[in-house]
Amino acid sequence: MNSTDVLFRPFSIGSMELANRIVMAPMTRSFAPTGIPGPMHSAYYRRRAEGGAGLILSEGTVIDRPASRNDPGIPFFHGEAALSGWKNVIDAVHHGGAKMGPQLWHTGGVKSFLTDWVPDVEVESPSGLDAPGLPRGKIMSDADIAETIAAFSKAAAEAKRLGFDTIELHGAHGYLIDQFFWNGTNLRSDRYGGATIRERSRFAAELVAAVRASVGPGFPIILRVSQWKPQDYAARIAETPDLLADWLQPLVDAGVDVLHCSQRRFWEPEFREIDGAEGLNFAGWAKKLTGAATISVGSVGLSGDVMGAFSGEGSTSVGLDKLLERMERDEFDLIAVGRALITDPAWVEKVRSGDWAELKGFDAASLAELV
Repeated sequence: MNSTDVLFRPFSIGSMELANRIVMAPMTRSFAPTGIPGPMHSAYYRRRAEGGAGLILSEGTVIDRPASRNDPGIPFFHGEAALSGWKNVIDAVHHGGAKMGPQLWHTGGVKSFLTDWVPDVEVESPSGLDAPGLPRGKIMSDADIAETIAAFSKAAAEAKRLGFDTIELHGAHGYLIDQFFWNGTNLRSDRYGGATIRERSRFAAELVAAVRASVGPGFPIILRVSQWKPQDYAARIAETPDLLADWLQPLVDAGVDVLHCSQRRFWEPEFREIDGAEGLNFAGWAKKLTGAATISVGSVGLSGDVMGAFSGEGSTSVGLDKLLERMERDEFDLIAVGRALITDPAWVEKVRSGDWAELKGFDAASLAELV
């Protein structure tokens, strides 16, 4: 095992200073049936802060739009009661020694693959689709789009007011923002559609610009993006580096500071045909092309694929050599850890101290409780 010192270098972006390079990835937990985070959420995130995570990104928390969530346990990031609950969370995380941002989310036309629950109002998406060729809900009007952008902007401003250190916009995994990117779910013929990814990025670019205006300069904005979707693991927004730049550069220009590049397996090269099996991953290419800071993520420290967790599969702990090698060459700036931190709140501290024998794998039973 290589030295893990590279993971524990400090990192600064805008007004946020992190003690290390390890991020707790956002993970849907569905323990807020009233939409309000409570004491157990504060304790859950505080434990990960005390366990050594430099930055914590919350579970997806939805903006103030009808049908913005597709699961009844997803928390809100609007309304006095929910925001009061999130204030308690960020205070607890700061007390535990970490920085934190909420992941702001709208699930779009996507039906949950965890529950049969449906909202009591019609879902909305760019073209009234859940996935390519699968109709669900209504096509968003210009007014719907404007109100959605305003809701994201307001949520971001509330996060800054409450004392969060950053915000993340969920633009990945086939949800609303990503549905505008994906040519299979964005069939619009107006200014928010188009044959090219640069055209289909317009909605997200306008949203980011509005968020930047609401939080001001210096407050870091993170955008999570992915090629793959739960609806289609093989989906690709950008088949070439030039198309990847066409997709991501307008978003960085609009105000994104950090691109959180989701892969199912972080060690896989993004363009194998160009630079081989050891080539740059998604986050590496995003950093190279845009100059933005990047977060990589995808099955860190575990033997099994991230999507296996939702069918009850566990994963054993594995070595971090592939990660350390990429971090040492500054391929990306930060690494996000998901499932390992659900089962083991002290995972980061164990890595720092070299306590490898005590590292736990992911146990799918952990999804049934918030500990």
